[in-house]
Amino acid sequence: MSRDRVLISDLLLRTIIGVNEEERERPQDVLINVALHTDTRAAGASDNIDDAVDYARLAREIGALTEASHFYLVEALAEAIASLCLRHPRVEAVDVRVEKPGVVRFARSVGVAIHRQRETT
Repeated sequence: MSRDRVLISDLLLRTIIGVNEEERERPQDVLINVALHTDTRAAGASDNIDDAVDYARLAREIGALTEASHFYLVEALAEAIASLCLRHPRVEAVDVRVEKPGVVRFARSVGVAIHRQRETT
């Protein structure tokens, strides 16, 4: 696996998420961070988007998925984001962190961080 990573940091989105009734009534903020493990050497040498992970497109796709979702758990949202990222052929593995700011008193946020990699057969 490559040690190179493409980062999407602090993507602030709104979605319906949570198990409590009031959390199901209106969208809440979620903060998403993604590290896409990929080999960047070809893109670095060619300076061609076709040799790179198109992080702008992927960020839009993460936004669309998140804003349309109605998950109960941040774990489920993180899994969906990881699956989306791993569909990109240049992404070997992904780290996803999803946080809900201000949901627990005295904590800036709570959330989950996962690491997933492409299945090899």
